[in-house]
Amino acid sequence: MSRTGTPPLKPGDTIGIIGGGQLGRMLAMAAARFSLKTIVLEHGKNCPAAQLANYHIQAEYDDVAALKELVASCKLITYEFENIPLETVNFLEENNTLYPNSLALQKSQDRLVEKTFLNSIDIQTAPYQNIETIGDLEEAYHRYDQSGILKTRRFGYDGKGQVRLEKGMNKSALQAALDETTNAPCVLEGLINFQCEISTIVARSTSGEIAVFDPAENVHKDGILRTSSVPANVSGKIIKNAKSIAARIVEALDYVGVMGVEFFVLENDDLIVNEIAPRVHNSGHWTEAACAVSQFEQHIRAIAGWPLGSTKRHSDCTMENLIGSDIERIPEIMSHSNTLLHLYGKEDSREGRKMGHFTTIKPL
Repeated sequence: MSRTGTPPLKPGDTIGIIGGGQLGRMLAMAAARFSLKTIVLEHGKNCPAAQLANYHIQAEYDDVAALKELVASCKLITYEFENIPLETVNFLEENNTLYPNSLALQKSQDRLVEKTFLNSIDIQTAPYQNIETIGDLEEAYHRYDQSGILKTRRFGYDGKGQVRLEKGMNKSALQAALDETTNAPCVLEGLINFQCEISTIVARSTSGEIAVFDPAENVHKDGILRTSSVPANVSGKIIKNAKSIAARIVEALDYVGVMGVEFFVLENDDLIVNEIAPRVHNSGHWTEAACAVSQFEQHIRAIAGWPLGSTKRHSDCTMENLIGSDIERIPEIMSHSNTLLHLYGKEDSREGRKMGHFTTIKPL
């Protein structure tokens, strides 16, 4: 269904959300502020989003009966993660309105396809090579000076599906690296000497209006985002360039909704894109505390056919994820008057699992 055939939503209308994690939960919260209802499709019984949505369809993402129920029950459909079966995506797009569109998912679900797309619109990425065999890996490994990061083309997140290659690895060691990825199709990325990592949150509406939040400077540990700080410690040139690149990406995809774009900042003030995420993004959680309009509200505005909100920041801030046993820090965090705490309603705390986040603000 075309964008032009979809009238703006009005209070009381229903949005379908594919995925029941914390991002879906926060989208449901944002929708509720506008008196919009939400239906979540998620196989988990007591998932974070279902705790706040109006209705939960508990089913797998490729369950045809569940998809038909979802399509019949809402005005439009969005999603909180990108690894949705393409058959599901195609069904939803053929039978309802899907924002962001299937093109965004096709480009972002596969790292090779994503990097090829970015290069095709003159956006720089790390050097990369497709890896399907041990011969491919040996060739690329030596091309990139016996180093690089081997990444599965699909389904990798929070450091999963990644193996760092070191100098001096023989064929047996390289095969072991492939085995760690269960011999899935991969890309080998050449190592980049970068100054820092930043990301920005960009939104594009049904009318083509674009709004970009200030870039955040990100720190990862064990492949998982730990903190996002704004303002990023980068030049004005970098900030302007990051916003411009993000806008170019959503324009090229005829995108509707919020997208996260991750960058590496190089020594010469150049930028390369690490990856894109066609959804609200962990590194944009700071907007909830430091802006009048959060990334979650912005996404709802964009897909609902409404004007986008201001991306202006009223505070400097640092957002920190609560991972695993970090949940035990709650009493100490709650004692700080300048801190917004957000928990995700997850029942079990385990190593590497995001349980919540908190944002400490410093007014401008």
